[in-house]
Amino acid sequence: MTGATEADVVVVGAGFAGLTAARELTRRGHHVVVVEGRDRVGGRSYTTTVAGTPVDLGATFVGPTQDAVLALAAELHCDTVRTFSRGKNLIRWRGRVRSYRSTVPRLSIIELLDVSRIQWRFERLCRQIPVATPWTAPGAHRLDELSLEGWLRSVHASASTRDLMAIMSRVTWGCEPGAVSLLHAVRYVKAAGGIGRMLDVEGGAQQDRFPGGTQQIASRMAAELGDRVRTGAPVRRIQRHTGGMLHVDTDQGRTTARAVIVAVAPAHRDAIVFEPPLPAEYTDLATHWPQGRLSKAYAAYDRPFWRDGGCSGEALSDEGPVFITFDVSPSDDGPGILLGFTDAAAFDLLSPEERRQSAIDGFTALFGDPAASPIDYVDHLWGAEAFAPGGPTAAVPPGAWTAYGRCLRTPVDGIHWAGTETADQWTGFLDGAVRSGWRAAAEVHERLSR
Repeated sequence: MTGATEADVVVVGAGFAGLTAARELTRRGHHVVVVEGRDRVGGRSYTTTVAGTPVDLGATFVGPTQDAVLALAAELHCDTVRTFSRGKNLIRWRGRVRSYRSTVPRLSIIELLDVSRIQWRFERLCRQIPVATPWTAPGAHRLDELSLEGWLRSVHASASTRDLMAIMSRVTWGCEPGAVSLLHAVRYVKAAGGIGRMLDVEGGAQQDRFPGGTQQIASRMAAELGDRVRTGAPVRRIQRHTGGMLHVDTDQGRTTARAVIVAVAPAHRDAIVFEPPLPAEYTDLATHWPQGRLSKAYAAYDRPFWRDGGCSGEALSDEGPVFITFDVSPSDDGPGILLGFTDAAAFDLLSPEERRQSAIDGFTALFGDPAASPIDYVDHLWGAEAFAPGGPTAAVPPGAWTAYGRCLRTPVDGIHWAGTETADQWTGFLDGAVRSGWRAAAEVHERLSR
């Protein structure tokens, strides 16, 4: 270790949750140190450029009722723009590309009726779940024993409905419906305000985006905090001592504090050695709250040619690797930029050249031959990250909520927990991360004030 320091609070993780918590505690007069394993701030928010235009490799969109992150962005002078959504959407379904204009693709009458039936039943389950304590819901164990796929089959959902729900599962949790608990799925959707609010562009979670990227928000928070933020400092060990003091050991040294906020994905808590060991259920939670896997690809063109044919740039596909797209072009004049979410299971195994060709083939299948010749391209594999690999959020499997949910954010001897997975509103989104930072900061302030 290269040095030893003291602080009131150590925050582990310089994503939106950790930086928000540090900022709030600093404002309340506490001495805070933020330690981050990566060489950058932002966590699962990571901005790069394609064709000279900022694009987000991680968290991208914001929308109505996401008041926490929108207020933070406004305070830091990070402007938003509307996500382009005018015109017809496309769907590549059963080998054929069709257009539609609503949230639900234009299928046959029988298929649409079945989608509506399943959505009604799913949202009826949502109403029964207390978001803060889902394990106390009526029939919680039964709901938690089922996967989303298992439930869809139990209510005789059609193949088309199951395939559409699979697309939702991949983009929301980065997993197939068979890997996520039904209890988690309904709680997550309720925390977002419903299926429509979560999936829609206009009036939904994809309505707006930041033309300068989302990472600028984290960078501006870090700039305010100054040398309190230490990057390249992965936490190896947290020791709890008699008298309430804690030692946090990183590759840059040790910091002694009165409280710690661990603001990383639950699965990544397992990378830290706790001495003495945490209660067994906390250790089990870290191994039973895995990250999903989702990758992203961007293709840039001279201009958004799809708008010429009245297309919005939004598309769905029942074939990989690109299964959902959005138009994130800065203007009609160009460059035209398509964002594609890709199925990590197959996509991540390819070489960089193969990934590029595979993604471009996916864009071309949806938007025609002009998509085959981009002027620039970039992708990112979140499953290959060294810290908290995976994304976009936790893919909580059957049985985990009822067994370990109580430990998700309950403090242990001065160790508090933050991160978007711990939020009760907009769990899994930037807004949830900010809210979790506020909550953890309030908990720690109360502790220190006592």
